[in-house]
Amino acid sequence: MSMKLEKSWHEKLQNEISKPYIQDLKNFLEEEKKAGKTIYPPEPLVFNAFLQTPFEKVKVVILGQDPYHGPGQAHGLSFSVLPGVTPPPSLKNIYKELENDVGIPRPTHGCLISWAQQGVLLLNATLTVRAGEPRSHYGKGWERFTDAVIDVLTQRQDPLVFLLWGKSAQEKGHRVLGTHHAVFESAHPSPYSADRFFGCRHFSKTNEFLKKKGKEPINWAVG
Repeated sequence: MSMKLEKSWHEKLQNEISKPYIQDLKNFLEEEKKAGKTIYPPEPLVFNAFLQTPFEKVKVVILGQDPYHGPGQAHGLSFSVLPGVTPPPSLKNIYKELENDVGIPRPTHGCLISWAQQGVLLLNATLTVRAGEPRSHYGKGWERFTDAVIDVLTQRQDPLVFLLWGKSAQEKGHRVLGTHHAVFESAHPSPYSADRFFGCRHFSKTNEFLKKKGKEPINWAVG
């Protein structure tokens, strides 16, 4: 697997991607492929979040767990699926909260690229997964890499918003708490914990913070 990142991200993470654990991660992924395992998202889309949202354009980080593990779902943006793919239950719950919070009608598709292009980094804690096996690529190095992503973002002087949904995302919260950035936490929007996700009002809270800091708010309508 190539660790080819968008230019601005490569500049920020070039020291990180040269560390030995990255080669170990590559070796693991190669062994998975040799064993005939299907990996999601497809290799060209593993770093799609960085391509869609260059470093200097990030205003908000939505941190999920690992990619969707069903056929045709994951495309490198946390919680997002391509047009034509039925929105998974977690995304449907996100849309329900979006409607209740800021009054945006539930979208007809699940592609969140319009958020990414406005500066919402849709990042998973783990960037790959084995088909049909959630959390199957945990503990292989991705978490360390995404820790480094969070660290370079927290060094930004301009305040950002971090939305931490679920345990895996919140485990990274200590890297941001106590900084000048806003951190909003909630349960994961999966059906198993959505009753504790509903009512978090993270969409309106995010825009209130951005406006307070003189930044353009996010248009949460899914284009």
